[in-house]
Amino acid sequence: MVKIAPSILAADFANLERDIRRIAAADYVHVDVMDGLFVPNITIGIPVVRCIRPVTELPLDVHLMIQRPVRYVEAFCDAGADIVTAHVEADTEENTCLALEKIHARGKRAGVVVKPATPAEAVLPFLKMCDIILVMTVEPGFGGQKFMAEQMPKLQTIRRWIDQQNPACELEVDGGIDPVTCKTVIENGANVLVAGSAVYKAADIPSRIRELRG
Repeated sequence: MVKIAPSILAADFANLERDIRRIAAADYVHVDVMDGLFVPNITIGIPVVRCIRPVTELPLDVHLMIQRPVRYVEAFCDAGADIVTAHVEADTEENTCLALEKIHARGKRAGVVVKPATPAEAVLPFLKMCDIILVMTVEPGFGGQKFMAEQMPKLQTIRRWIDQQNPACELEVDGGIDPVTCKTVIENGANVLVAGSAVYKAADIPSRIRELRG
């Protein structure tokens, strides 16, 4: 089954509890954490994750767009994250492996993320350690960007490797997902779709979530 992970980056932060409750029909709550260093934007951090944890029963899917995430993964787990993903570009291979180990040691799901310019091969050192792999179909840092269809060969390649080496691993896509592009990414192997504006700008959010499942 295709899972939908609405990004609260597109929510109304003055009414965050309300907007998280509005996506109860989804599968995950996607939380974009940006530090102003790894990406140019700054969003939210550990205190917000801790505050939103009690307002939803959905798993919190925390996407760390921060430098050297190994420093903070345990704190995000302790704050209530259920899934924590870290960019392969944000640290050394050794530290990324250590971050994955720390997340698992907290009993949470772990994964890696690749930016559009990063080749598929970058996930291979971590593939068997991952519960989820996230492929960016926009440049990370800001919501509302246009979907990059040229990332589909990468998605296909990673799907093939997952099926061969770690079939339980989920393949997530983030960036420009809407009722049209959702079909494209599903056809190319994704089974978890992150969507921000397409969900929160919909007149009927539960209906839009159903639509995005393809």
